[in-house]
Amino acid sequence: MNIPSELKYTKDHEWIKVEGETITIGITDFAQNELGDIVYVEVETLDETLEIEEVFGTVEAVKTVSDLFLPVSGEIIAFNEALEDEPEKVNNDPYGEGWMIKVKCSDVSQLDDLLSAEDYKAIIGV
Repeated sequence: MNIPSELKYTKDHEWIKVEGETITIGITDFAQNELGDIVYVEVETLDETLEIEEVFGTVEAVKTVSDLFLPVSGEIIAFNEALEDEPEKVNNDPYGEGWMIKVKCSDVSQLDDLLSAEDYKAIIGV
């Protein structure tokens, strides 16, 4: 199980890479493994400003559809359009080419409430 230590995490199995006030978000290796083969990623909130914990999209696997929750408040400024044609990138490279969105964070203090890699590992029992 790959849990990079330089990233932040949520209890909803999302990872967050912080680069100034821009953050990149995707789902963790654990999440993609639990979901199975991902067949579709939908994000219809591009250019919208959402509050923390609002649904920003969905990920569809062969067996289920899961909501994606925004870990911080902010404006969704980019969607990984490569996922439209190749959603399997989320399975193959969840922390790289499988990223989902970029957000301009409106309240950086919310980043303090995210989980460290160690805390996330404790939640998933690794």
